[in-house]
Amino acid sequence: MTGPMINTSERFPMLSTPLPGPNARRILALDEQYVSPSYTRAYPLVVKRGQGAIVEDVDGNRFLDCSAGIAVVATGHCHPRVVEAIQKQAAELIHMSGTDFYYEGMARLARKLAEIAPGDAPKKVYFGNSGTEAVEAAMKLARYHTGRDKFIAFLGAFHGRTMGALSLTASKPVQRHKFGPLVPGVYHVPYAYCYRCPYGLTPDACAVECATVIERDLFRTILPSKEVAAIVVEPIQGEGGYIVPPPKFLEELRRIADRHGIALVFDEVQCGVGRTGKMWACQHAGVAPDILVTAKGIASGMPLGVTIASADFMSWGPGSHASTFGGNPVSIAAALATIELLEEGLVENAARIGRRMLDRLAEWPRRFPVVGDVRGMGLMIGIEFVTDQQSKQQAPALRDRAVQGAFERGLLVLGCGENVLRLMPPLNLDADQADCALDILEGVIGGL
Repeated sequence: MTGPMINTSERFPMLSTPLPGPNARRILALDEQYVSPSYTRAYPLVVKRGQGAIVEDVDGNRFLDCSAGIAVVATGHCHPRVVEAIQKQAAELIHMSGTDFYYEGMARLARKLAEIAPGDAPKKVYFGNSGTEAVEAAMKLARYHTGRDKFIAFLGAFHGRTMGALSLTASKPVQRHKFGPLVPGVYHVPYAYCYRCPYGLTPDACAVECATVIERDLFRTILPSKEVAAIVVEPIQGEGGYIVPPPKFLEELRRIADRHGIALVFDEVQCGVGRTGKMWACQHAGVAPDILVTAKGIASGMPLGVTIASADFMSWGPGSHASTFGGNPVSIAAALATIELLEEGLVENAARIGRRMLDRLAEWPRRFPVVGDVRGMGLMIGIEFVTDQQSKQQAPALRDRAVQGAFERGLLVLGCGENVLRLMPPLNLDADQADCALDILEGVIGGL
């Protein structure tokens, strides 16, 4: 049985104590004494329960959640059908290890993912526990299949924190500090960040330099193309600043990969699973990868990482790669329920509510001098803060004040990149809640 839940009519914030409240302060003190200081907490939220797009803290304060557990609870907090699937599976079998035995659910989920993954070729699926594990599997698979050992990734990228995924990551120096040496043979090039074009170009004058630089500079100077196993890229860059590249960026990467026999890996850990208004972000550009990795929203909060490749590409043999807990039966059950809900309307809702929010946000650079750019797809939206719209000087302090101010008014948002506030609510956010979130943010930004 589930515990007491928030009344479904209570769909908006309500604060009844100062933040943090007395119960929260007690838990914060305990956390400070015993929990690793490596975690990054933006504000002192101590959560007790959640339902839909609402979470309640240990003092009874109610918040509208536009962070979704960092883009994880795709179907909303504790969706009844996901909870039912988890409870039913947990009562029957929690673990046996799909590495050495078989689960019907694992085979069923693999079939479903193969059916909905981009690209026409038959697919096979590897299961891990997280996004970073899915990326590690993609790196190993690319090396195994191509017989090559080098990788190309992008500045601003975040692919995870284990050693291979961290070697691809180029988001913040603190994530790499004191962890070297990392995996060798990783080369980073600029991402297609059109608002801050690294080549000083405008979209109408751009020949996709962020992709063509790979052939023009890397392959001609320091990196033999025949040594490159994979190009690894986020179709929409997440932690780097919710950056939406032009479709021709992915098209050019596909062309380069095909020309040189390189695997193209799309990291859709954050941007996949319906968040952008399509099941996969790469579908907006009409480009399919050789390997797709995803996690976060795929199981509505249960740990699951997925690596999908064509059946021919996933050619490694028994023992080449495995995971004791990967594809856990309870996580599998949650994922199957999640995909059903996505296909029954949540992907369309993300597209519809996202358009509603972006239409309103499009006016903010004109209305608010501190807003330099607004961008996004579906319910993956970034608001970039600047000190001056002409110089585009980044304003991380203003972004942080906006995040804190939103929390103090009952809205949960987080930052990304150097100076971007991101909106990544559950995909069942409704129109009234979307309007409420933007009303709160308008009040906060107007007072900066």
